[in-house]
Amino acid sequence: MDNLASIPPRDKAEILAQALPYIRRFHGKTMVIKYGGNAMTDPALQADFAEDVVLLKLVGINPVVVHGGGPQIETALKRLGKKGEFIQGMRVTDHETMEVVEWVLAGEVQQDIVGLINQAGGKAVGLTGRDGGLIRAKKLRMPDRDDPNTFHDVGQVGDIVQIDPSVVKALQDDQFIPVISPLGFGEENESYNINADVVAGKLATVLQAEKLLLLTNTPGVLDKGGTLLTDLSAREIDELFADGTISGGMLPKIEGALDAARSGVNSVHIIDGRVPHALLLEILTDQAFGTMIRSH
Repeated sequence: MDNLASIPPRDKAEILAQALPYIRRFHGKTMVIKYGGNAMTDPALQADFAEDVVLLKLVGINPVVVHGGGPQIETALKRLGKKGEFIQGMRVTDHETMEVVEWVLAGEVQQDIVGLINQAGGKAVGLTGRDGGLIRAKKLRMPDRDDPNTFHDVGQVGDIVQIDPSVVKALQDDQFIPVISPLGFGEENESYNINADVVAGKLATVLQAEKLLLLTNTPGVLDKGGTLLTDLSAREIDELFADGTISGGMLPKIEGALDAARSGVNSVHIIDGRVPHALLLEILTDQAFGTMIRSH
């Protein structure tokens, strides 16, 4: 925050005044934020993120945070001598891996985020999919990308059956900031690890969120030449899938984003979590700090 000292008061006032139309437009609206990547592991960016979320809540916007934890899970598995295995960007999750995933996500990672937000002056509450029956799931049947008739077994990885947002709504109405671990439960009370981007997308749809914001380690969606594509429609994204421009870890992210955009979420933003205060810049200024996906 040191660099703010060098900004003349008049410019500071101008910056604040610019935010006003956005604060007015989004007052009372829900924003679902997928928190991951560097923003989650770099201490300075963690503090920025927590401040941004608290500020949004204070100006009357309702942030809901869904977090990942890939690197932290990887570190914990390494400590146990287990090697992470992925198929088409999805982590293969056997029973032992699932136990690690649960204690890393619902324990360490979630509590870190709750602590950071509370330290910044907010009131965060951690939830998993079990709390209030939030995320009901079933085993994911993952079709092979080249042969849709073949399915991969990725273990205790879940497909969302239903989201019951009543616990999230109750917390929001009560000035709390929900922080959600992407863990679901099945018919037999078994646990499922669900892709956090998918959870964020479905939750944004069910909550009829104004925006879904996905923090990533890239500037957004890039074309083949490495140029940022700031504004994309669903049709344009289908073309980027088809020609291989979008691949790897970006696939589940974009698929979740696209589903949300097609299901009534006004806009989906894929933003660079390595930029300090990326969240505020995206929501409260004119500047586009990533890729916006429109529903049509």
